Amino acid sequence: MIYKPHDYQKHTTEFILEHPIAAIILQMGLGKTVCTLDAIEQLIYDRLEVSKVLVIAPLRVAKVTWSDEIKKWENLSHLRYSVCVGTEKERIEALNQDADIYIINRENLQWLVEKSGVPFEFDMVVIDELSSFKNWNSKRVKAFMQVRPRVKRVVGLTGTPSPNGMMDLFAQFKCLDMGARLGRFITQYRNAYFIPDRVNGHIVYSYALRPGAEEAIYEKISDITISMKALDHLKMPELISNRYPVYMDDKESELYESLKKDMIIAYKEDDDVTAANAAALSGKLCQMANGAVYSDSKETVHIHDRKLEALEDIIEAAQGPILLCYWFQHDLERIEKKLKELNVTYSRIATEENIRNWNNGKYDVGLIHPASAGHGLNLQNASNTVVWFGLTWSLELYQQTNARLWRQGQKEKTVVVQHIVTADTIDEDILEALTNKDASQNKLINAVKAHL
Repeated sequence: MIYKPHDYQKHTTEFILEHPIAAIILQMGLGKTVCTLDAIEQLIYDRLEVSKVLVIAPLRVAKVTWSDEIKKWENLSHLRYSVCVGTEKERIEALNQDADIYIINRENLQWLVEKSGVPFEFDMVVIDELSSFKNWNSKRVKAFMQVRPRVKRVVGLTGTPSPNGMMDLFAQFKCLDMGARLGRFITQYRNAYFIPDRVNGHIVYSYALRPGAEEAIYEKISDITISMKALDHLKMPELISNRYPVYMDDKESELYESLKKDMIIAYKEDDDVTAANAAALSGKLCQMANGAVYSDSKETVHIHDRKLEALEDIIEAAQGPILLCYWFQHDLERIEKKLKELNVTYSRIATEENIRNWNNGKYDVGLIHPASAGHGLNLQNASNTVVWFGLTWSLELYQQTNARLWRQGQKEKTVVVQHIVTADTIDEDILEALTNKDASQNKLINAVKAHL
């Protein structure tokens, strides 16, 4: 296929070419991968500035997306690539291939740097989904910082740079510029831009931005950052977000409130449902809102079928296939049982084969777990409806999963995101939190937005 880039894609490629350090914040569906590959091709074959590129990506993106894009476009088809995933032996063999681009999953970055024995001789690195490098103390960030001084060019790609707030930016930009803009140490960054918010004695649980700090951070990173929104550059389908409320009866609500208040509910003589701390309680309440919860011995305790009943109504009313998002294993088990009862064709969207089957319209329901399939998958050919059976606190996974359908190439004029929400439960809090985080992230994207 002949590559005919949009103006914003030309601008993005040019930005990468002209900036040895580049943070590319492009919303889902704008084509971050092809823009970057276009720049790589020019840097290797036209400018002769780069000879060996490492791409670090989520596993499924590493296995499928980058190679598919290279094969898809005529101007990129001569790029030689090696996908370095699989067993250790397979990864080493792939790293020893003669190629232009080596693609590895982010989980194996530490292995590559510290254990593989393969010299780190890449003069350009692309970090796909830079936001997964937001934890300054993580093994992948520490491993990358060991070799960062050897790399001439670094590109960070993401659609969600600050999914949980401005603190997330420190490690990401340190990976890019080695601390030149936001500081080399997290304490330096915190002291400059944040003040303690929730504290208990000397323990700080959270930080709040100092007055004017947000704008100061944007200004610091603006010279190496380009940002664009899909709505500004594409004729995107209309995005409609709906709530489908369900209601527990008095007995079910009483169980929910009991766990919320006492952090324990009795299940069997030798088995209870308990939450050891606030984080565990949040997870248990999410499970109960969905209709079941794990006991201390990992048995599934049935609470209600309200969301399954709503799902039946949604499937019946749907004009076509739906992409159904689940979170807990017991959700998946109960959903699959219900779909079998309804005689609905379905599959988990987890392998290359069932991705192709989904896009070819072979399933009425595609089951997707946001944590394993949120990034990089093009699923818009078969459906324009996303249904959230269980919500996630992660804005990044939430937006990325919705963008599997709400993206360039969607044939329908509207995309519907349907949230099945159990009233008066943590579901309502999660949806509100996602909305508020989205507003905060939009500030960042707007602040460094590219004006073509």
